[in-house]
Amino acid sequence: MSLLVETSGAVTALTLDRPEIHNAFDEALIAALTTAFTEASVDDKVRAVVLRANGKSFSAGADLNWMKRMAGFSEAENLADAQRLAELLRVIDTCPKPVIARVHGNAFAGAIGLIACCDLAVAVPEVEFAVTEVRLGLIPAVISPYLIRAMGARQARRWFLTAERFSADQALAMNLVHEVVDPGELDACVMHWLDAIQKAGPQALAAAKALVAAVDASPDAAVIEDTAKRIAAIRAGAEGKEGVTSFLEKRKPDWVQ
Repeated sequence: MSLLVETSGAVTALTLDRPEIHNAFDEALIAALTTAFTEASVDDKVRAVVLRANGKSFSAGADLNWMKRMAGFSEAENLADAQRLAELLRVIDTCPKPVIARVHGNAFAGAIGLIACCDLAVAVPEVEFAVTEVRLGLIPAVISPYLIRAMGARQARRWFLTAERFSADQALAMNLVHEVVDPGELDACVMHWLDAIQKAGPQALAAAKALVAAVDASPDAAVIEDTAKRIAAIRAGAEGKEGVTSFLEKRKPDWVQ
């Protein structure tokens, strides 16, 4: 299994469990996460969800084998694939239960989208983040509504365009994470939030999340569909194919001299 699902008391812990490949995700992990969040959303016994990972990394983003398969996809197949990731992000974002991201290792590309969809996020100082898609001739399309909402358009322009790595402290400064704590304090921070959440009314928590979404205008269906179409088109284009192929072949893409 690529995802461990454990419910203890009122808390469901979802653990990315592909440590040998830095918890990179593919269609199977996306489907498992979508199912797990959907089930937690309707389980009256669950008061909160914790998203975490085993191994050295939170997640390296897309799995290489998945990328190899995508390289041969048509635009229509790429659209269907992008829609599955978009649906996962929507399910996390709209989950009526508070969702906490426990980030102990690096998070790249799509993995940052998962974090941005969570209600609370804590990371250790050693974590590095990066929105790496443009280096592959791609764009961070389906994660963009959530990242731009978290970090703001001005910051998104920098990190989307340069694909630079940024630190946990920088992520904190731009609101991608809420706390940066020493590794020994990571679980204590999560437990502190869980304790606070479980003192609140379950219906009030769901209503509070819905209130923020209504006031802040969460991405609607049209925006989500548009982002999926954008990544499908660029994946199926010549530059996207060259970027992914060169990455898989461990060579420079043809636009790098």
